Amino acid sequence: MTGKTPTTELTLVSKQFKHNSDLRAIGVDDAGRGTLVRRVVAAAVILPHDFHLYGFTDSKKLSEKKRDSLYQQITDRCDWSVAEASSIEIDQINILQATMLAMKRAIIDLQEKYSKCRSKTIFNVMVDGNHCPDIANCIAIVKGDLSEPTNSAASIIAKVTRDRQMRELDLQYPQYGFAQQKGYGTQKHLLA
Repeated sequence: MTGKTPTTELTLVSKQFKHNSDLRAIGVDDAGRGTLVRRVVAAAVILPHDFHLYGFTDSKKLSEKKRDSLYQQITDRCDWSVAEASSIEIDQINILQATMLAMKRAIIDLQEKYSKCRSKTIFNVMVDGNHCPDIANCIAIVKGDLSEPTNSAASIIAKVTRDRQMRELDLQYPQYGFAQQKGYGTQKHLLA
């Protein structure tokens, strides 16, 4: 694609730690927060410095085929983690706090896995949205999945993971149409 800059080009937020080899950016996003069914899923991603892909954006703006293609490339070449908060946790602590809990779980898991293979690393965490979980060095970036490649990658992983869960649930309960509406309160879902 001549003449176009890859969307993994560093933005102002990520430029601040680009040259420090012991400093890594973790992008975080969630999927399923507005649904009526199941769990909220959060993903955390660290992109390698040499990772360049075209087409990064908010996962909801991509076709399913494009999301699946990017998901495969991200999971093959990047460090990543997925975590969830259950429907029971959502009912006990509310959806926002459950989302923060799922994000915290994904971040901690990724930090632990990443640190096992490398020397001491400092992580800067960028969450898509306006709230951060209780994690050190964390900033919230509204619409971060549109501006930060690590957030876009996390958005894609979280959405594809949750969509796959809903397709599996659809096999058990086809009357609800989970494979099509992914657990959101559509008219068909509410009538079933």
